[in-house]
Amino acid sequence: MRIGFLSFGHWQDVPGSATRTAADAHLQTIELAEAAEQLGLDGAYVRVHHFARQLASPFPLLAAITARTEYIEMGTAVIDMRYENPLYMAEEAAAADLIGAGRLQLGISRGSPEPAQRGSEAFGYVPREGQSDADIARQKTEIFRRAIAGEPVANSDPAVTGAQVGLAIQPQSPGLSERIWWGSGTRQTAVWAAEQGMNLMSSTLLTEDTGVSFGELQAEQIQLFREAWAEAGWERTPRVSVSRSVLPIVTDQDRAYFGGRHAQSNDQLGQLEGVIARFGRSYTGEPDQIAAELARDPAVAAADTLLLTVPNQLGVEYCTTMLETIARHIAPAIGWEPRISRRG
Repeated sequence: MRIGFLSFGHWQDVPGSATRTAADAHLQTIELAEAAEQLGLDGAYVRVHHFARQLASPFPLLAAITARTEYIEMGTAVIDMRYENPLYMAEEAAAADLIGAGRLQLGISRGSPEPAQRGSEAFGYVPREGQSDADIARQKTEIFRRAIAGEPVANSDPAVTGAQVGLAIQPQSPGLSERIWWGSGTRQTAVWAAEQGMNLMSSTLLTEDTGVSFGELQAEQIQLFREAWAEAGWERTPRVSVSRSVLPIVTDQDRAYFGGRHAQSNDQLGQLEGVIARFGRSYTGEPDQIAAELARDPAVAAADTLLLTVPNQLGVEYCTTMLETIARHIAPAIGWEPRISRRG
C-alpha cells in the first residue's frame, strides 16, 4: 500500500481561510509535499479544474515539487483531457518527469462537471458534429500516449532535413508511458482503461449506482479492471488508486471543523449530469475508529494506492498534523509503512 495526499487547491479570500490567493494555493502545495515526504508518505497529487479558484496548470507546480523533494511521487488526479493540446501536454509532461527523475504519475480522464458551460470550447477545442465529450477526451488521450511513447506524430520538412521522416516530440522521458492512469467513474470505463493498458484511478464519485455501498461498488470496478487487464495480456502489473476523505478528530480544533453535524458517515447519492451518482463517505472520528473502518473498506483493501483528500484551505500546518495523525495511528491498520522504514 502506498499513501499520498490529494489537494484540490482551493483558495478564497474569506474569514477562516489560510489560503487566500492563487499564490498561497501553489506555494502551500509545494510546502505540503515537502512535509509529506518528511512524514514518509509516498505521493503528492493535485486535482485540475478550470474556470475556478483551484489548481489548473499542473506541470509548473509538479516540476517545482520535484525540485524541493527527493523521492515522493507527484501526480495529477485528474487532468481533463478535453482541455488539452495532446502534443504540447506530452512535451510538458516529459519535461516535468525528467526534472523529477521519473516520479510523475499522471492521472487523466474525460473530466467532471465544471462551472463553465462548454468550457473546453472556450479553449478552442470544439467537438465535431456527433462527437461526445468522452469521444474527444479519448481521441486526445490516444494522441498523447503515442507522443509520450516516442511514436512519430509529425512529418519533417524535406527542405530542412533533406528527406521526409517522421518526427517524435522532444523531450522523451523513458517509462512515462507506463505511468498514465485513467480516472474511471464506472465499471465500463475501468474495463476500457485496462484494455488500453492504463493504470486505474477510481474516481471520488461513481456515476452509477447498483444499491451496494460505494466501497463495494469500487471493489467490483477494480476486480473487473484487473480481469480485463489479464485478458488483454499486458505483461506489467497495473496500479490502482482510490481516494478517501479521512478526517481524524483529535483536538478541539478538529472537533470544531469536522465533528457533529459536519461528519458524513454514509455514502451520498445524487444526480450528476442526469444520472444517479454515488459519492463516497467521509471517514471522520477518533483515529482508532477510522482505522477499523478503513480496514473493512473493500476498495481500500483491493487498491495499492490510497489518496487522502486534504482540506487545503486550513493551511499547511493543519494539513501536515492531520497527515501525521493518519500516518502514525490509522495507516498501519491497512498495511502501510512509512517509506523511511521501507528504505531502512
